[in-house]
Amino acid sequence: MIKKKIQGMSPKEILQGKAKNKLYNFLMDQEQIRCAIVHGTHMIHEMRASHELGILETLVLGHAYLGAALMTANLKGHDRIAIKIDCTGPIQGLSVEANAYGEVRGYLKNNPIPVSAPLDSFDLSPFFGEGTLTFIRYPEFAKQPYTGQVNMIQGSIASNLTNYFWVSEQIPTAFHVSIKFDSEGNVTGAGGLFLQALPGADSERTRILELLVQTLPSIGEAFSTDETPEMFINNHFHGFSPRLIADRRIEFYCQCKKETIAQIIEKLPVETLTDIVEKGPIPLETHCHNCNTVYQFDKEEILGFLRNKTETPAAG
Repeated sequence: MIKKKIQGMSPKEILQGKAKNKLYNFLMDQEQIRCAIVHGTHMIHEMRASHELGILETLVLGHAYLGAALMTANLKGHDRIAIKIDCTGPIQGLSVEANAYGEVRGYLKNNPIPVSAPLDSFDLSPFFGEGTLTFIRYPEFAKQPYTGQVNMIQGSIASNLTNYFWVSEQIPTAFHVSIKFDSEGNVTGAGGLFLQALPGADSERTRILELLVQTLPSIGEAFSTDETPEMFINNHFHGFSPRLIADRRIEFYCQCKKETIAQIIEKLPVETLTDIVEKGPIPLETHCHNCNTVYQFDKEEILGFLRNKTETPAAG
């Protein structure tokens, strides 16, 4: 993966932003509610720069990144998850993956998203239309991934993730994600919150928490100031005795690399490689959808792949 430079951000600001990007696990209400809060401002900056996104595209894909980051809260080892949306609206869909190391990557199927008029609100429902949300869990030692799918409801990605857990897994869950933009369209804060009732949780207390989440201020706006995740938790959930138990890094990161792609190209038929050398395109370009990195292979590299395939191994 080759990360693109974030315009208008100094090296010091980049380091400070990376240091703040974390996912915090905490418990509430006598450990009946498991929770996570993510500070993801710098992750959204890097995502936007790498995918070259406008405001609407940043909002849509950013919400999915924040949701995926929150869903890593209970992953362990080499576990990973994926969120996939297929829809009839101009977004067409998206795919986002995240793993237990806090690495998040993914892409929009339609970038830029076509709009017929200037945005007058951040209501994303018209851009999704009808569709399905698929959640895939890849446990490290499982033979097969676990896959669940629900029809999308009108509203945000957060509301659809909430609906997924209720319909597919019958678990009372709440998601809250937000991204704050300034008057010039720059991201100033991004974050998300995840709450989930554990077996035996008091239903009335759970209902009160659900109502509280619906009235929460924008987490993105809170993180555009000096408010920390710990401060946000204590300011809004002090009545539920929150207790922080762990934190981990969160980062826009893709494990693609040129060497891996080179191995794929080298497996192409001799005829195909010969045709590329003779007719192009040179340089040969490959594109990673998940991080928008472009890898180039010049003529000498393609010829090297050909030599590796055609040379006769020495007798031993």
